[in-house]
Amino acid sequence: MTKSDAPRFLKRGDLIALVAGKEEISLSAGDESMWVEVIQKMDEVYSDLIGYETDLEKKNAQLEEAQNFISSVIASVSDVLLVCDEKGAILQVNPAFQSLTGKSEQELLGRPLCDQFVFEDRDQASVIIGSGLAREVASVELRFQTANGPSDLMAINCSALFNSEGRRAGAVFTGRPIGELRRAYEALHRAHVDLQQAQSRLIEQEKMASLGRLVAGVAHELNNPISFVYGNIHTLDRYRRAITAYLDAIHSGASTDERDALRRRNRIDPILADLEPLIEGTLEGAVRISEIVKNLRRLSFSAKAPREAVDLTKVVQTAAQWASRSKKAKAKLETKLEPQLFALGQSGQIHSVLVNLIDNALDAVRNIDHPRVFIETRGEGDCAVVEVTDNGRGIQESIRSRIFEPFFTTKEAGEGTGLGLWISYSIVHEHGGTIDFKDLPQGGTCFMLRLPRALAPRE
Repeated sequence: MTKSDAPRFLKRGDLIALVAGKEEISLSAGDESMWVEVIQKMDEVYSDLIGYETDLEKKNAQLEEAQNFISSVIASVSDVLLVCDEKGAILQVNPAFQSLTGKSEQELLGRPLCDQFVFEDRDQASVIIGSGLAREVASVELRFQTANGPSDLMAINCSALFNSEGRRAGAVFTGRPIGELRRAYEALHRAHVDLQQAQSRLIEQEKMASLGRLVAGVAHELNNPISFVYGNIHTLDRYRRAITAYLDAIHSGASTDERDALRRRNRIDPILADLEPLIEGTLEGAVRISEIVKNLRRLSFSAKAPREAVDLTKVVQTAAQWASRSKKAKAKLETKLEPQLFALGQSGQIHSVLVNLIDNALDAVRNIDHPRVFIETRGEGDCAVVEVTDNGRGIQESIRSRIFEPFFTTKEAGEGTGLGLWISYSIVHEHGGTIDFKDLPQGGTCFMLRLPRALAPRE
């Protein structure tokens, strides 16, 4: 075979030239169509290869970006991170663990994980590795062996590692020094204690503020019976002197005419007639003072106070009287109280809730014509219900959801702390009751207090 007879291998450009008739090679019509089809297929395959290569480059870039992201996250984690296979050999470590042990990644990969713990903890380390391989999440406190000796005690968590097919492929370990956890816990505990103390101080401040608002009313309530008793004592002292002078005259042997004249002059008979009502009035004033003092003593927020059957009629009457006196309210205060209605709770706390509700109702009607506050008590099954209704302007829709939030108030600065309804809400829920409100169609607001009902105490 000569050189001219050797088979000729055509390139893509040669084939195109043949099809274009630029070379004088004799081809039949069938051969020509076959080569055209071959060239078209080659173009399609070539285009597909270019597309596949482009997609492959994009996916490779995305894979590299994801890998870099995961590597940066692992590198930034301050906790130590280790990954081992099913045999306990180390597959991956993060820089935090390398810094802890003082070893490079090459020195750690492939080494048994148990060897990285101090000798005394290796048996326990084997157990936790087995737990992780058994798909159980385990937590222990262990120490690693470092270049400077045993590390600080660390809280180690172990969980199973799975491959893309969902099969168990090893275990993942994370650890943090116990000292850091303890410091974090102590800081959290201190913050919790400070919060509790701040809450207690706020409650006591609100209690003192409420008592301060009630001082005027209490002072007025005490002033009346005290003034009455004080005046009666002066009268009794004057009567005492007159009776003493009359008795001295009798004992000194005065004549009958002298005694009669002294009896008329000192008005002994009217004095004797006035002694009984005078003493009764003085005792009534003393009893009234005693009742006021008892009501004051009931104002207690102590959670240790025993719960008892509280007469809502008496508590409502006292609360209404004190609130109206402290506000010097001009509102018409009406009540409809069901007799012998008792609630289970602490009298002082229920009294404080009612004073706050009535106080707010009086504030709501302060600047309207014909102000009116209506208080009703009634029993509903196992509940004792108290409703405090006013004919004020109602509560705006925008603030309805914030009524019971601490520090929220619609009053002007200096008139309220925003803790009254929040404290009342807490007290009622501690009693196992509820407190809610609703706007009335005719205007105004009704606050509804529901408390567990109690049987009347035995006399």
